[in-house]
Amino acid sequence: MTRKSIKLIHEGRYAAEVRVELIEDDTAWSPYLSPDDARKLDAVRLALRAGNITEAAKYGRVFELTPVAAK
Repeated sequence: MTRKSIKLIHEGRYAAEVRVELIEDDTAWSPYLSPDDARKLDAVRLALRAGNITEAAKYGRVFELTPVAAK
């Protein structure tokens, strides 16, 4: 059985929402990612770390984070 989920990847001043499928079964490792989804998350993380927004955006929505001053 699988279910769709969104993983948030945060690197530096960027974050990305990446859609993945979580695999659920009767093992102790459940839920887990498919190898393809795990590679997708790694690719997004590396792209964000390098500042390559165009590459990261191929896998999901990318956000630029801005700090908010506390009052």
